[in-house]
Amino acid sequence: MNRLRGFTLIELMVVVAIVAILAAIAIPSYSRYTYRARRAEGQALLMHIANAQERYYAVQHRYGDLVAIGYASTASALSESGHYLAQVTLQDTNGEGQAYVATATGQGMQGADVCGALSIDNTGTRLPGASDASRNSNGRCW
Repeated sequence: MNRLRGFTLIELMVVVAIVAILAAIAIPSYSRYTYRARRAEGQALLMHIANAQERYYAVQHRYGDLVAIGYASTASALSESGHYLAQVTLQDTNGEGQAYVATATGQGMQGADVCGALSIDNTGTRLPGASDASRNSNGRCW
């Protein structure tokens, strides 16, 4: 007697259920990873701006706008892959340019990142800070 061999419907349904459970675990983890990877691009952009500001300050004795430090536009600078848009605000008490704040805002899908906008100032203070638990729920922002 020849018996047909194969999978039953129950066995196939068990396999589908296991794959669904694994996907439910893996997809959110991957999503957090992609946000962190893109956030590194925003951090690199801000660090490049901060380094350029310090070089400019060493020569000019004041901080400059984006054009002064080597970017094409005074309004904003786009990160390499376009996930962050940075702006520099000079904080002057009397027009001397003795302080700045560089802020990178997420663009496109990165705009939904829980960290929100990243920033660094002339003292090296980075926001959001490590103590800001509501902003650091999906990994350290900086």
